[in-house]
Amino acid sequence: MDQRKFAKTLRASMTEAEHRLWFHLRAHRFAGCKFRRQQPLGPYIVDFISFSERMIIEADGGQHNASESDRERDAWLAREGFRVLRFWNHDILQNTQVVLDAVWLALQGVPLSPTPLPQGERGD
Repeated sequence: MDQRKFAKTLRASMTEAEHRLWFHLRAHRFAGCKFRRQQPLGPYIVDFISFSERMIIEADGGQHNASESDRERDAWLAREGFRVLRFWNHDILQNTQVVLDAVWLALQGVPLSPTPLPQGERGD
């Protein structure tokens, strides 16, 4: 299956966490930025991307825990000039506002850790 068809399949079968995040990102709702979902980019398909902000947001399940392929993918995307934010599906579903706040801060240029954590999990 070519990437465009596969991306279309992924859009039709988004996870609950992806649906929740997409509700907030779609239609310029979030900070006036245009995001696309399940977008082919080079050899990859990214969950959410804003080309104007050069930002990619990934919603990750347990299969991504300590994934070497994700590190390689993130390095390739960074070389292409994109900033990658990764959030666990659980955090998107249970701490939606914290995730959105982290995305907002990243859009404002505030440096974040590679995988922002909710306030209580940072040791603050």
